[in-house]
Amino acid sequence: MENKEKVLAASVLCKGLSEMLLQQVAAIAQERHFRRGEVIFLEGNTSSGFYMVVAGQVKVFKMALDGREQILYVLGPGEPFGIVPVFHGQHFPASAISLGDSTAFFFPKQEFIALITAHPDLALAIIAALARRLRRFADKIESLSLKEVPARLASHLLYLARIQARMDQVTLDIPKKQLANLLGTSAETLSRIFAEMSAAGLIQVKGRKIELLNPEELKNKAKR
Repeated sequence: MENKEKVLAASVLCKGLSEMLLQQVAAIAQERHFRRGEVIFLEGNTSSGFYMVVAGQVKVFKMALDGREQILYVLGPGEPFGIVPVFHGQHFPASAISLGDSTAFFFPKQEFIALITAHPDLALAIIAALARRLRRFADKIESLSLKEVPARLASHLLYLARIQARMDQVTLDIPKKQLANLLGTSAETLSRIFAEMSAAGLIQVKGRKIELLNPEELKNKAKR
């Protein structure tokens, strides 16, 4: 891939780093490609490094003994994943799979730790990335434990509005069946909630495109 530094500079992981440090990070980044549905790693696998999405999407999830799946995150370009074992433990605490054809950078553990040791700015960038991920995870736990499904859906639509930088329309980044999993509900319940919100004049569903007809009321619903 040409200009790894440019890709890294726009990422959550490396935004704001000096050009010299970006070059050093790029030098250890190994480009890897995954097909749709390809497993990147499984929970319990030994970790030798971590990844960052370059193109496409990656699903990070936990699997119960009875086969039920709980999606933790759906990550897009610029977002790191599988980073925890670099600093704590040797095994991945969750599984990751490519949702479509995707590209990622792989960062070998020892080389990356050597860079962090030599460059405190990179360590601070990692802490910031992990802090953002922790806040996002805390919001998810709050949503699943304290909010009803309509509030969870409203919160997710508003989250998409923020990251897609528009309040009139959002595009679902995953199929509705997987969105139901992410929100901790069934596909049937999610379809019913979409229909109820549409009937109430809050949204209009056009496939994966959702028009936000009443953002203020969505904000109110997200708080309930």
